[in-house]
Parts: sequence; C-alpha cells; structure tokens
Amino acid sequence: MEVLPEEIARKYIGGYGLVAWSLYNEIPAGVDPLSPQNVIALWTGPVAGTPVPVSSKYVLGALSPLTGFIGFGISSGGIASELKAAGWDGIVIHGRASSPVYLYINNKSIEIKDAGHLWGKSTWDTEEEIRRELDDDEIRVAGIGPSGELMNRLANITNDRNRQVGRTGMGAVMGSKNLKAICMRGTESVEVAALDELMELCRDLYLRCRGPATEKYRVFGTPANVLVHNRLGCLPTNNFQKGTFKYAEDVSGETMLKNLVKKISACPSCPIACDHINMVEEGPWAGAVASVDYESLELLGPNCGVGDLNAITRAVEYCDTLGMDTISAGGTIAWAMECYERGLLSKEDCDGLELRFGNAEAMVEAVRRMCLREGKLGELLSDGSARAAEKVGKDSSQYVITNKKMEWGAYSMRSLQTSTLGFATSVRGADYLRSGSYQDDVKGKVDRYKLDRSRGKIVYEGENLYAAIDSMVICKFTRGIYKDPGEMARVIRLVTGFDMDEEEMIRAGERIHNQAKLFNIRFGAARKDDYPPPRAFNEKLYDDVSDGAVIKYEEYEEALSGYYEHRGWNEEGVPTKELLKKLELDMGMGVE
Repeated sequence: MEVLPEEIARKYIGGYGLVAWSLYNEIPAGVDPLSPQNVIALWTGPVAGTPVPVSSKYVLGALSPLTGFIGFGISSGGIASELKAAGWDGIVIHGRASSPVYLYINNKSIEIKDAGHLWGKSTWDTEEEIRRELDDDEIRVAGIGPSGELMNRLANITNDRNRQVGRTGMGAVMGSKNLKAICMRGTESVEVAALDELMELCRDLYLRCRGPATEKYRVFGTPANVLVHNRLGCLPTNNFQKGTFKYAEDVSGETMLKNLVKKISACPSCPIACDHINMVEEGPWAGAVASVDYESLELLGPNCGVGDLNAITRAVEYCDTLGMDTISAGGTIAWAMECYERGLLSKEDCDGLELRFGNAEAMVEAVRRMCLREGKLGELLSDGSARAAEKVGKDSSQYVITNKKMEWGAYSMRSLQTSTLGFATSVRGADYLRSGSYQDDVKGKVDRYKLDRSRGKIVYEGENLYAAIDSMVICKFTRGIYKDPGEMARVIRLVTGFDMDEEEMIRAGERIHNQAKLFNIRFGAARKDDYPPPRAFNEKLYDDVSDGAVIKYEEYEEALSGYYEHRGWNEEGVPTKELLKKLELDMGMGVE
C-alpha cells in the first residue's frame, strides 16, 4: 500500500486526473494494449463516501485496445464509496494472472482468489456468485462477461448490474489479464476536513437535486432526449444518414415510461434516481430486463432503424450481461446494416441474417453474436466498425462513424457542428462526455450548422471543467445544481482541506486534459486523429428538419486550428513547452 503524495492529489484531484497521471507514469511507448505490460488504474474521487450528492463514482482506465490511446470509463453505483470505506483511494493493477482470478479487497486486506468457476458466466451471475461465495450480500463487484474474456475490443465492465465502465474496451484489458472481477467490502468511516460546514452545504445541494435542473432525469431518465433531438434534427438515424426518425414517438422516454419501466432506482448518495429499468412482459423478447438510457436506446434503436423498445431492451440486456459497450455495439451494427443494404456484405457474410435497417430481430441477434464472437458475423463485428471495415475493404470505410476507431455517440454530426468538433478532438475518441460542446448547439447559443474559429474556445473551456468534474468525481447530471465552478471548488476544499479555489480547480482540469493528451502523443496522436468521419464532409444531410446540412472542410480546419490555439498547442496538436511548464507537466513531450 502506497500513500499518495499531497502534491499529486492537489494537482490531479482524483478520478480521471489520477488515471491520466497513473497511465502516463506506468505505461511506456510501444506497449500492446492486450499484453501484460498494460496497466489498469482504478481511482475514486476525494468526495466518494462523503455526504456530497451523487459522489459514488469511479474511473477505470488503461491503454485502450479499441483506440490505441488513453482508454477509460466512469461508472456509478456502490464501488467508489465501498472502496473508500475499505481505506483505499484507488488501485493500480500490473501483469497477468496465469489462470482466471478475481481481486477481493476487504478493508486493508487484499486477496487474489480463483475464478476458474466464474469464467464464462455473465456479469450478473458473476456478481451474485461472488456474494454467495464470500457470504456477504453487501460486497460490491465490478466484473466482465464472456465478451471481455474473449478480449473483444468493445468489451465493457459491469457493476451493480446496471452500471458500466462502458467505453474504450476496458473489459478486454481485464480479460487479457485473466481478471474476472474486482470486488470490495469496506467498513471504515470516511473523514472530511470540515464536516459541519460540508453537511450544511450538502443539505442545500440535495434540495437543488430535487429541483427543475434534474427534473427530466427523474421523470423520464435520459431517454427524455429522444423527442427533443428528433425535433432538432439531430437524432442519428440509419447510421447517421438522417437526423430524424419516423418512429421516434414509439421509442421515446415518454412511451418507455408508460409501457416498459417497472422500476426507477438511484445510486448511493443520489437523490435524482435517473435509472429507469425496463421489463418486457410479452412477445419474442419477454423476460428481458435492462436499464435503458438515451445513448443505448438511440444507437441500438433509431441508428439501426429499429422502433421497437422491447427489442432494444433485449439488446441492452445482452450487452450488459455478456459485457459489451452498447454505444459501440449499436454504431457497429448500423455500419453493417448500411454495408448490407449497399451490397458490401452478403447474407452469407451475415450468417443468414437479413441485416437491414429496421430489422429488430436481426439487430438483437447481431448483438448476441458480437458479444460471443460467434460465427462469421460475430467475428467480423466484435472489435468495432473501423476494424471490420479494414477486413471488408471496398468502400465500407466511407460508412464508418468513428473517431480514433471509437464509435460516435448519439448526437448528429452535420446538424450539431460544435458538438462534432468536441467529439473529434476528444482524447478518448468520439465522446460527448469530454467537453459537453453539444449543449451550445442544442440550446441555440450558436449557429449549429456552421463552424468558425471561436468554437474552439467552447470545447477548450468545456474540457477543462469536465476534467475537473470527472476528477472530483461527481455526476454530470448535477453540474446544473451548482451556482458556479467556485462552489464545486468549495466542496473539494471542505472535503480535503486543500485551499483550492475556482481558478486552481479549472487549472487542474487543464493540467489533467493535457496529461491525457501527452499520453496519446506517446502513442502517435497527431492532428490527423482529430477529424470526424467522411460522412460529415461528403454527404449532405436531408431529413424532416435539415435541408442539405454538411460540414465544410475549410470551416472545420479553421475551427480545429482555433481549438489548438486556445489549448496552447501547435498546429499538429502538440502542447508547447511553455504551456507544459505553466502546468507543471513533462516538458520532454512538448514543442518549442
């Protein structure tokens, strides 16, 4: 057990910051992401286990087998607060076990236990089996399913049944280490610097969490976005060919709540309760149970032309239990559907499936085969659409919707152009959670059908703030309840005792983002990696809202250069030594 130096805790806060710091210091250039030389870093934030609302979140990262750059995901549930109660802020895992194992943390005690009998089991069954085996229903488990064991590059990690470290293939890294699960039990108290003052502030924050800023999440969950985005023409449909879906009402959050939601639940310390759990009661997918959020619903639904919530629920259940990222799964199947319709994939290539847009049965079955790497289709799709296109060849790469080989999130490209800049420059690949740049487009703060140099500032400022939030780690659904970032800094100050103000917190966010960027540069990242896919430039968007929207290449180039300028990077996207000196980072990776 090592004690984290106070200087590092101040500079990187926790969570995402400490993941970026750990990976940069532990993984040299040239490492294969699926080799024993890769490292898994799991870190909580300073507020985990405290009265701060929606603070039981952790970040798990490694060199991504999907992108080849920094990989990480953020998950809610009880893992972070339990690990903190066990006396740990984080763990870093090296090497590879000779046979399947799981890691058991019981307060200060750590055991590596045999998991041979768990290999091949679903994530849900693994969680329950470990609790039975250790005779403790309160143990928290983060584990992989068969997809992770097969080292599918889209594999995720599931904890608390309905929470995932979803993106960048972290489940594959666990599988490569023969690590079936990480589980923990903690019974110690978590101390804070100023309990009385923190409690007073938190009482107010909890009341705000029950106010209008989070109402849509409480009532409909994130699927409330379906109809909003459809009205704006930014609901990706048929592999991002359109931004509206004719069956949007059928898959809306409103319809889901009325017909399928059987339970609304919350994570520890959360007064919002956004988790809407569906149960299918009849039809071919009867018995399917899954927590369905907007991203999962959209990518497996409208983006595949599927307007059946029952089928979407089954597909999400397969992803969660077998261990695959729903966003990348939906994006990859949508690519395959377009290739099938264009004659680039045959029925034989798809093992007999009619993989057409709108075919719900084929979508669900394709998900199952992907998770299990079953048959020709499962083998083709299990590592994502970019690698599948490399195998298929022809013109199939023109229909891949990725950045850094990671599938795009559920936000249209050509009708949300500030968002597209933020997705494409994200350090972990196409990612709406790095900058929140979609908000300025959706809320009408900017002309969302064009780009200019000023959009770089929006992305830059959003990334710095979000890096700080993901290092605390608090839920982004609560970002609207804080009066300003200074109030977030006050929370850090009351918990840690560090004399941190808003300026220092945002500077830490900037440092963290640059640390992640330096990691990517070590693995070859350059300007070429910061562009959206060909469809954004080459095809005009026509649907019920947009009339010929397209991203102009010269406008994107200007916006990208503007982003680099605000970041203090050169035209290739490399930080200058002057910036790195200011941020107290490794100047050996910068340019003059």
